Amino acid sequence: MKGSPSYKELQAKFGSSKELIESSRNIISGDLLARPTVDLSSRVEMAKQVGDCNYEAGTCWGQEIGWVYGSMTEDILTGLRIHAAGWESALLDTEPPAFLGCAPTGGPASLTQFKRWATGLLEILISQNSPILGTIFRRLQLRQCLAYLIVEAWPVRAPFELCYALLGPFCLLTNQSFLPTASDEGFRIPAALFLTYHIYHLMEYKECGLSVRAWWNNHRMQRITSASAWLLAFLTVILKTLGLSETVFEVTRKESSTSSDGGAGTDEADPGLFTFDSAPVFIPVTVLSMLNIVALAVAAWRAVVGAAAGVHGGPGIGEFVCCGWIVLCFWPFVRGLVSRGKYGIPWSVRVKAGLIVAAFVHICTRN
Repeated sequence: MKGSPSYKELQAKFGSSKELIESSRNIISGDLLARPTVDLSSRVEMAKQVGDCNYEAGTCWGQEIGWVYGSMTEDILTGLRIHAAGWESALLDTEPPAFLGCAPTGGPASLTQFKRWATGLLEILISQNSPILGTIFRRLQLRQCLAYLIVEAWPVRAPFELCYALLGPFCLLTNQSFLPTASDEGFRIPAALFLTYHIYHLMEYKECGLSVRAWWNNHRMQRITSASAWLLAFLTVILKTLGLSETVFEVTRKESSTSSDGGAGTDEADPGLFTFDSAPVFIPVTVLSMLNIVALAVAAWRAVVGAAAGVHGGPGIGEFVCCGWIVLCFWPFVRGLVSRGKYGIPWSVRVKAGLIVAAFVHICTRN
């Protein structure tokens, strides 16, 4: 804004705060330095009023400048819009570090939060606030666009990872193969890719001072999240785009990692074990866990019978490794199938998963 806007124009732009309007008028008119500096401590209450979410309603301040509402990931959307307007980021390094020690505990809360994040991120990706559009038509830099895409493409990976997770069991159940056999020279290529990828990531963790267990926990948690929270988020956004459903904000319970007396902040008997409930987010991973176990058992029995009868062919070691690796990644769910209480998968989830597995096996073996 330039010139000498009226009080009503400033009120429509900046809200009803007289102090904010006066400050804006001084900046626009260019006589800010001519006025005496105001004691900042006297502005604390007014800062609280301006910072309130209700203050931005019905103003250009709320629509163009302030916090963005109506999104499942309003923090990402707000930052993206600020960057697209040409603003630059600055690192605030506080001592002690801020925003630590508060996170969802247990499987239900963590996967629910990941589902909410993934839903909001995918909605941003396919909306007019997409970082791709911000780079083409606004002032978002290309490297900023790539950084946002890395995060916002979370749920897009889910259907592809699901297909890969189903490919191994399908081959074992149908006595086929999609990888070269161990005696074939082409087997070295997928084996080298598999080993190189995981060794490289393990080395990254070690360089950061983290343990092998931290690498393994994060790796298998990413597989679990992709097959559950990200997959459901992808389906939710697709249904919303088609007008068949609406996204619902699901609140997750967050607790401090430690209590005031130095002990554990939760009443978990064993915080290292994965907890479950009857939420739909647990069904896909339970299905994959049961399906890979069944596929390994069927293929092992067929291999033993075929070896005894002198029959060769069918899937090779590659398909067995793929299914075995998925079982290891989903081991908390495998353990949940035989556990009880909050550490065991509820029977409602087991029954639904069992029916889906039975249908998949029937489709694979009907010919």
